[in-house]
Amino acid sequence: MSTETDKAVEKSAPRPASRSRVSGVLIGLTVALVIVAVLSACIGQVPTSPLEVLSSIMHRIGLDIGPMPAHPSGEVTLWEVRFPRVVLAICVGAALGCSGALLQGVFANPLAEPGVIGVSSGAAVGASAVIVVGGSFVAGWAIAAAAFVSGLVTTAIVYLFARHEGRTEVVTLVLTGVAVNAFAGGLIAFFTFIASPSARDQIVFWQLGSLNGATWSSVMVVAPMAVAGIAATMAIASRLDLLALGEHAARHLGVNVERLRQLAVLIVALLVSASVAFTGIILFVGLVVPHLMRIVVGPGHRALIPASALTGALVLLLADLGSRSLIDNADLPLGMLTALVGGPFFFWLLRRTRSQQGGWA
Repeated sequence: MSTETDKAVEKSAPRPASRSRVSGVLIGLTVALVIVAVLSACIGQVPTSPLEVLSSIMHRIGLDIGPMPAHPSGEVTLWEVRFPRVVLAICVGAALGCSGALLQGVFANPLAEPGVIGVSSGAAVGASAVIVVGGSFVAGWAIAAAAFVSGLVTTAIVYLFARHEGRTEVVTLVLTGVAVNAFAGGLIAFFTFIASPSARDQIVFWQLGSLNGATWSSVMVVAPMAVAGIAATMAIASRLDLLALGEHAARHLGVNVERLRQLAVLIVALLVSASVAFTGIILFVGLVVPHLMRIVVGPGHRALIPASALTGALVLLLADLGSRSLIDNADLPLGMLTALVGGPFFFWLLRRTRSQQGGWA
């Protein structure tokens, strides 16, 4: 009986996808991301067509092709409001999707993502502290630096508490994240209590999550961190595949597991600081997207990481589009939407995994 069960589990376990399928998925995701980005730039109080959006970009790069926006404020609205928001959504979504895939791979834990293990809330504490100390006009780089340091420290604390006798305890990892989330929530509440009214508004912004304040300055802060973090993750993708075989097997194959995990901690802190610094806490993107892409492209990290980054960007772009178009003249909190959609979707993933693979151990 047990042999039949093992065969069924082995048959239903995720298998590496073919190279042609992975290429097709990545190309499809890229095309979908471009289409949604153009549509997202079109929608708003100032009407703009997709052709006008593309023509405006062409004119900026020196190609006088197509009609410019017909509305008197169309050009300014595109370049000062919508394009920074679209680019920031892509950068943050890609960073969250990539960080979730990296954490789940390096900890071998399907629940690992920046929000669950407390990294996001830890980074938000650092940013909130800088806002309270520096006031509402504190520079964006100072906020990003504080979020980076706080996220790094929080990740290191969770990692150290999860280690025991040379191995990572999965249950301890999740429980430490729960405790860190609770403690960080208390610190954020304290900073909110003592902050000035303008600084308090900024702290509330962190907790709700939004791209409403996107500017080219914030893009210039977030984009380099996201690109560097994703590139570094791709550089260690092959070692993550070896680590998936188990710690002992990975060490036998020449992988320095401890050094790999320490490097992963630095990369996650980089990616999360890029995500949290200007958008606030956005949950479930880093948790759900890697699981979804693992079904589509398989468990190999060289395909999973770029697929998760592209899907994370696409999901956050769609969520932002919904946040500013579902209700007229209102900007819904982005973190609220991702939680409302991501929670039930993750529940479906749990039920699917249990029925096909016997659940996650």
